[in-house]
Amino acid sequence: MNQPQVQGKTEFSIHPRTRIGHVALKVKDLDAQIRFYQQVIGLGLNWREGNRAGLGAGEADIVQLTEHPEFMRYRGVTGLYHFAILFPNQRELARVVRRLFAMRYRNFPTDHIMTKTTYLDDPEGNGIELYAESPEDGTWSLANGEYVTRRADGSLSDGREPLDLEALFGHLMEDDKLDVPAPAETRVGHVHLHVRDVDEAVAFYHGVIGFDLMGVAKPMQMGFVSAGGYHHHIGLNTWQGEGAPPPPEGALGLRHFEVLLPDAEALKAVEERVGAKGISIEKTEEGILMHDPSQNGVLLSAGS
Repeated sequence: MNQPQVQGKTEFSIHPRTRIGHVALKVKDLDAQIRFYQQVIGLGLNWREGNRAGLGAGEADIVQLTEHPEFMRYRGVTGLYHFAILFPNQRELARVVRRLFAMRYRNFPTDHIMTKTTYLDDPEGNGIELYAESPEDGTWSLANGEYVTRRADGSLSDGREPLDLEALFGHLMEDDKLDVPAPAETRVGHVHLHVRDVDEAVAFYHGVIGFDLMGVAKPMQMGFVSAGGYHHHIGLNTWQGEGAPPPPEGALGLRHFEVLLPDAEALKAVEERVGAKGISIEKTEEGILMHDPSQNGVLLSAGS
């Protein structure tokens, strides 16, 4: 499998099996959001307690929702750009994309060459990417601060081509139903965050948490970090403006995203680094909650 080149490791690189767990959102209308994630995205309702709910594909949550009817959405602030739901193959991606078109739900199919994807917003404006890996078609790299995408034949792409929907839908069988829930292998593949400063965010996610640096593209105001050589688990950008403030209290949007480490030992190693830097943490039932320098919530937890 083609993979982007890792540009920066630390002597304490995060465990290579680390991945993104769930994304927690503050929402205005819990019922409407549950309907969207069930009927449009194809997730199942795992649990609901009071003003909170969790949905996923299988037992693990992909998204957790907390209702705050009095909250508002703010622009020009740090927070979530999008979270990306990774489907196990292009057939399953084709199923959900065709469902979007059948429902006339606004979305933007895009070919990133090494992934096939579409972008959309949930009813409250939270950005979502739906994607499947396609490394056989090419790869991308961040070389000398430039984002470069190459097809498998070596030719260059801008990495943001229109997706060939006919080819994607060709992965479906004639009797494939569109209302089938997302398969259990479906999970969050990555998150992309608005931050106030890319270098500052890289210093946190790479220099403290221990993600490997995949590269920074200054002209595009973005950077990528990952674990285990994946193209990116976290994207960082300043597209809301350099020095953008965090959202105020009472803002809808990102509550936190989960960094899921494979075991307690790997979690402890990160916790010790965070503690050594004097970063404030809160221990919760789910894990260790902290905030990056742009005040995006990060929950560190361990699998079994």
